[in-house]
Amino acid sequence: MDPITKPHFAPNITRTGRWVRGGIAALLFIGAAATFPIHWALTAVLGVMGAFVLFESLRGWCVLRACRIRTPF
Repeated sequence: MDPITKPHFAPNITRTGRWVRGGIAALLFIGAAATFPIHWALTAVLGVMGAFVLFESLRGWCVLRACRIRTPF
């Protein structure tokens, strides 16, 4: 398919990449929960990052790969 007509958020990672991103999202959410009593802004940043990485995992789409940056998974 032509890159110009390629649909937005078209899957661009493998099953392994999805699992890796899911694990990273879980770690970010755990980090957000752990920092909740310490600093609310850090908790918010980690939570938003975790939500975005979870979206990538569930959708099978990676923002870096969409920008033509190669990632290992």
